[in-house]
Amino acid sequence: MMTDITLIPVQEHEKDEFIRVLQQSFRLAVADDLDDGEEVISREEIEESMNAPKAESYHIVADGEKAGGAVIVVNAETECGSLDLLFMFPQKHGSSLGGKAWRAIERLHPEVRVWETHTPYFEKRNIHFYVNKCGFKIVEFFNPHHPDTTRPQAEGQDEAFEYFFRFEKEMPQQP
Repeated sequence: MMTDITLIPVQEHEKDEFIRVLQQSFRLAVADDLDDGEEVISREEIEESMNAPKAESYHIVADGEKAGGAVIVVNAETECGSLDLLFMFPQKHGSSLGGKAWRAIERLHPEVRVWETHTPYFEKRNIHFYVNKCGFKIVEFFNPHHPDTTRPQAEGQDEAFEYFFRFEKEMPQQP
């Protein structure tokens, strides 16, 4: 059965719910790797992504039902895009909707020549998803000996979050 994926912009009055559901989805995805109920991503970090210049926030809708969300940043001048946040509701994991949602994002912005994203080293499912399902390549590994100076560590954040992969995906050139 073919699933119809639609990307619907998040409206201002929907932001609180979008943030809450995103945090819940991230929390459930990495529950075994967290201590004492801490958030994987703070409200402030999510708002910073959603409010960044050129940021676009979307509900991922599968066959008319919300299934997740995404926050991307597209710079048409440089033809670069950043996948800042992507999540699927936990009950949708393993349904192939994440890959379909990513392809919908690519189709939405055919002008992007290079996409970039990041994920923590312990997120094996994310690494598998980005590399094996979406075609990203790991291009950098951030750690205490090679810190990401563009993304300051949040105060009090566990040192495990210092270990991140950076991925890139070069899009095929259109004739």
